[in-house]
Amino acid sequence: MPEKHLHIISFDIPWPANYGGVIDVFYKAKELSEKGIQVHLHCFEYGRSYNGTLQKLFHKVHYYKRDISKKHLFKNIPYIVSTRVSEELATNLLKDNYPILMEGIHTSGLLIDPRFTGRKRLVRTHNIEHDYYQNLGKAETDLFKKYYFFNEAAKLKRYEPTLDKADALIAISKNDYKYFLSKFDKVEFIPAFHPHTQISSKIGKGNYVLYHGNLSVSENYNAVKYLATKVFNDLPYALKVAGLNPPRHLVQLIKSYPNIELIENPDDGVLEQLIAEAHINVAITAQATGLKLKLLNTLYNGRFCLVNDKMLSGSKLDQLTITANEAPEMKRTIKALFTKSFTDADIEERKRLLGLIYNNGNNVQKLINLIF
Repeated sequence: MPEKHLHIISFDIPWPANYGGVIDVFYKAKELSEKGIQVHLHCFEYGRSYNGTLQKLFHKVHYYKRDISKKHLFKNIPYIVSTRVSEELATNLLKDNYPILMEGIHTSGLLIDPRFTGRKRLVRTHNIEHDYYQNLGKAETDLFKKYYFFNEAAKLKRYEPTLDKADALIAISKNDYKYFLSKFDKVEFIPAFHPHTQISSKIGKGNYVLYHGNLSVSENYNAVKYLATKVFNDLPYALKVAGLNPPRHLVQLIKSYPNIELIENPDDGVLEQLIAEAHINVAITAQATGLKLKLLNTLYNGRFCLVNDKMLSGSKLDQLTITANEAPEMKRTIKALFTKSFTDADIEERKRLLGLIYNNGNNVQKLINLIF
């Protein structure tokens, strides 16, 4: 059997795999490599350092400095794409004729490069990006950032038809799949790749509710504000909030609630323990975009999982979560869940459903069939 080679272009260095997008990139590349595919990984670098782990796992790893200079703000193509157009990358890719998997619309600049016409090119869509940026703009209070997000959203919408040049789009959620299928012919649904191989949820009860996320992101700190002021303002239960780099205004807000505790920048071990010991992991969002990988993490490792509709966003996880959308409904649901124990039957149901949809082994085979 001749060797199969694949170029993967990652929008960021995917290790450590500690936030949504790079989790999918890293575990997908790892599964492909374990199936014998020779993975040539190309990473854009900005703020994360080079990592020996990747060199050990993959056939070849290349790094490119992402050019984040202001000049890209004035171009017609979106900033997230323009800052990742690299002549050095193009030169490396033109040395052979292997297929190319572009991670996110961010790395799809090759679609407008005539030198790659006729080359097999696939795009993994991590989001409906113009919706995502539009929502970031709505949530942002800083005027300059707000303008940037709205401007970027408009550019992304104009740029989107370029995706028609790809041989296939690979959507990460059912909602995204439906959206792209309404615009393009060659669309496949392959769910997110992730690190979990078995359910490690504990049976029984916990004595607090946990919210976790990157707290420097407006979407997440707004979710915490909502939980603090509208849901836990008069509940007798403890809420723990864990996450990266909380802004000062959030730290101050949490201090004013005796039943809410902030755990800043927990390491992986502390976060895992917080998820496992909580009675309820709550995951809410104002944005129905992409797939929230932290939701998968809580289903593999935590007890009850309380979400709003937008959090599910075509993830097919509604049977494994409890949904509540408005504050009064959330309060009632939390009170009801504290009267229950998490059982072996709950764990068996998770095993069954997660094994059907989020099985890395099955999903990587679908991907290999699509590419080769």
